[in-house]
Amino acid sequence: MNHTEYLVKEQKLVLNYEPGKGAWTYHIQIPKTKHIVGKWGSMKVSGTIDNYKIESINLAKLGDEDKLISINDKIRKAINKSGGDTVTVTLYLLTSKEQIAEKEVLETFKESGVLKAFKKLTKDEQNEILGKITSLKSDDKQVKMILKYIDQLGKNND
Repeated sequence: MNHTEYLVKEQKLVLNYEPGKGAWTYHIQIPKTKHIVGKWGSMKVSGTIDNYKIESINLAKLGDEDKLISINDKIRKAINKSGGDTVTVTLYLLTSKEQIAEKEVLETFKESGVLKAFKKLTKDEQNEILGKITSLKSDDKQVKMILKYIDQLGKNND
């Protein structure tokens, strides 16, 4: 049985309604998901919203905020909820087979404000860090390793 990393478990969240947001007019913002890295379409979640089963839905990045999931008409009808209502959400990240590439690692370092510290390292040290991250077999392990380095590099930032 593999260990599931829940983003939220049985958490009460608000179904937001923001007109003019296209597919995200109705959405739920998932707390503490800012740090999740991945290209659009590669971050998918599964779980339940008010016991309605969600198979695989995109986690959308919105600037530097927590990620969103769009709640379409079909889901809203099934759970009988609309904008402003509270829903009970359980979601976990589907680990994609696609691995995080160096480009994304650097992008994340940049967003986390540690790219300068990373660039100060020798070429060998940089390659070693990138190698360690990109050689890991799962997104999940890669993300943990990236967070570890962000933490370390953040300390060298002073």
